Amino acid sequence: MATVRICVCGDEGTGKSSLITSLVKGVFVTNRIQPVLPQITIPPTIGTPENVTTTTVVDTSALPQERSNLAREIRKSNVILLVYSDHYSYERVALFWLPHFRSLGVNIPVVLCANKSDLAVEGSEAQVVEEEMLPLMAEFKEIDSCIRSSAREHRNVNEAFFLCQKAVTHPIAPLFDSKECVLKPAAVAALQRIFYLCDKDRDGYLSDKEVEDFQMKCFGKPLSNEDLIYIKETIQKVCPDSVTPAGIDAHGFLHLNKLYAEKGRHETVWILLRTFQYTDSLSLQENYLHPKFEVPPFASAELSPEGYRFFVDLFLLSDKDNDGGLNDSELASLFAPTLGLPTSWTDDSFPSSTVRNEAGHVTLQGWLAQWSMTTFTSPKTTLEYLAYLGFESSDRSNPTTTAALKVTRPRKRRRRPGRVGRNVVLCHVLGAPGAGKSSLLDAFLSRGFSVTYHPTIKPRTVVNTVELPGGKQCYLILEELGELEPALLENQTKLLDQCDVVAYTYDSSDPDSFAYIPALRSKYPHLEELPGVFLALKADLDRTTQRAECQPHEYTTRLGLPGPPLHVSVTWNSVQEVFVHIAEAAMEPSTAFPRSEEDPEGKWMAWGIALGAVVCAGAAAVVIWRRVSGSGGQ
Repeated sequence: MATVRICVCGDEGTGKSSLITSLVKGVFVTNRIQPVLPQITIPPTIGTPENVTTTTVVDTSALPQERSNLAREIRKSNVILLVYSDHYSYERVALFWLPHFRSLGVNIPVVLCANKSDLAVEGSEAQVVEEEMLPLMAEFKEIDSCIRSSAREHRNVNEAFFLCQKAVTHPIAPLFDSKECVLKPAAVAALQRIFYLCDKDRDGYLSDKEVEDFQMKCFGKPLSNEDLIYIKETIQKVCPDSVTPAGIDAHGFLHLNKLYAEKGRHETVWILLRTFQYTDSLSLQENYLHPKFEVPPFASAELSPEGYRFFVDLFLLSDKDNDGGLNDSELASLFAPTLGLPTSWTDDSFPSSTVRNEAGHVTLQGWLAQWSMTTFTSPKTTLEYLAYLGFESSDRSNPTTTAALKVTRPRKRRRRPGRVGRNVVLCHVLGAPGAGKSSLLDAFLSRGFSVTYHPTIKPRTVVNTVELPGGKQCYLILEELGELEPALLENQTKLLDQCDVVAYTYDSSDPDSFAYIPALRSKYPHLEELPGVFLALKADLDRTTQRAECQPHEYTTRLGLPGPPLHVSVTWNSVQEVFVHIAEAAMEPSTAFPRSEEDPEGKWMAWGIALGAVVCAGAAAVVIWRRVSGSGGQ
């Protein structure tokens, strides 16, 4: 909602006060009017733009001694109605008034009004516009629109003030370059995105059905067949190739909106823009891009069924060659209405962070896994891209993009038996340099094994689906921390909040590899708050005795884990079972928790078992005693 403040300026005798009086009274006032009228406020009337609540009109004087008051009123206003009525006052528009506005440092629209048109006997309306007004509009971009009026005949008085309101609510300046007669780049980008979102089948054309749906969405009323034909004919006059049996292409759509802007119908363009959540500066509204969405501590965000459905449909629409993968051009087309790939994707070298086909293109499985990981690590990024890509909620109670997401239950008390209620889990892969962590991540994505060693410098994250026992699937994120490992592990709050399980890895053929793990756990004791899985990698090589305080199997026994480290090689087909084991540990964390004798919960469990045994033994003794007593009495 907006309050419009109009400052009426112009030379003395041009009829400024008469225009204002005629607006208020509805007729021309023949009595003498005071030189400067007091400020008036008018409520919305029929024809007022719908988002205007009140309009304030301020009369001014052109006398030199009133110049400071004039400047003060101009700076307080949203729009200027600049009035002239004869050749002299017309010349003053370019020589004094518009340069004076610029000298004040204001950047507000100006509506140019040729008043007393009842006295102009020479020249037609079109001639006056072409000879007087268009040259001024070409020279001064701040002129939003022009109109001829007559306060005496009450002609175009209401329309002049309506143009002022419209200049505030539907400004031409962000849309159209009147000097070059072209749409501005930001307007072109916004309209291209709108075209993309309305082209539901992504064939590059707006079909008749898509145009009708677009009309209903923006204007709330159907488009008649005659209007559709007229729109196509209008486009064809300048862009004959833009109208085909398949529909109207993007070039024709842009041309149509350029015509609206040129002919003063830019409110039509603004209706489109505002329907698609654009602000006056042609950016998407902040509350649309970043709606309120809170994730409590120890909880996480996941895609809802509606969110998954949206990304599935988007993938299928974008896979033009139906090869089951999105190539570079298909990805570029898909992300055209956005800022490009999310920064986190670029950092993870997408699509190498997820599942690809033999040609190296991301598959549907990989596409959904990537968005699952993005939602888990940065739900705000997913919400932002859902907005750019045009997600529309089917839930009337939640019409925002947050309908595509859901929040999981907090992962508190992980030591208690039971499964966690989530479908996306994060595992940090820790271990000494050269332990085989990178090869493990490659194996997770079914990449071939490389014998060349490349140390991991920056963190690397990959994601894939894992099928759990019973057929249920989850998304597992594996993260290798690289040289940032100390900094990331020191952040205790973030580590415990986000991580679901830790995979401790060592090279079973390197005698110095395992010692890294006890040292790491000693340095960061809060790692004991997370379930852990121990993996002996490179099991295809000869196993060697570790130079450590105790051997790996002894260490896991001391911790109270159910078994020794899993021996695995990324060259074995069975390596995929390791990822099931990791995912199961994340899903049922109590099974992978290191326990010590001092663990109070472990003590309570032991006491519970012992107490249960005593109770059972006591009950059995009572039964036996009764039986013996009974037999003795027979």
